[in-house]
Amino acid sequence: MRISFTDRELDVMAELWDGGPSTVAEVRARLDDDLAYNTVLTVLRTLEDKGYVGHEEEGRAYRYFPLVARDEAGSSALRRMVGKLFAGSPELLLTRLVSDRGLERHELERLRGLLDERLRDHPSPVASEPERHPKHPAGPAHPPHPPRHGRRGRDDSGVGDGSAGGAS
Repeated sequence: MRISFTDRELDVMAELWDGGPSTVAEVRARLDDDLAYNTVLTVLRTLEDKGYVGHEEEGRAYRYFPLVARDEAGSSALRRMVGKLFAGSPELLLTRLVSDRGLERHELERLRGLLDERLRDHPSPVASEPERHPKHPAGPAHPPHPPRHGRRGRDDSGVGDGSAGGAS
């Protein structure tokens, strides 16, 4: 199931994941933004309509609870982000992540360990042949950099900018 949240919905879901089943007033009190009670109620009802939240009656109030796990939502969001921001290439996402100067050495070592573990669990079928980039099978096995953006924020390749040479 593809799970998609607006920023406000994600704020409310985070409060339900972190705080457990909650009333509208409890969610509202934990949010960083000072929202009206009816705004939080509307967000919770929208999430319920989408099937992401359920509720049970508790006296005169409803207690809302998440119907989707944080991990499931995170996986869906990551797949969407990889598809839209990194041309469907997890490799480009990882390249961007490890190029971030904000990562500490121990974080980079943990990432290396996760990659090593993954490679041990799923060895390449042909060890001598490097894997090709999924979007560019004839291209290099490891693209050196994530896509660059020109003056107008588009990929410099011309793909998707309406130019005649960029259509596939």
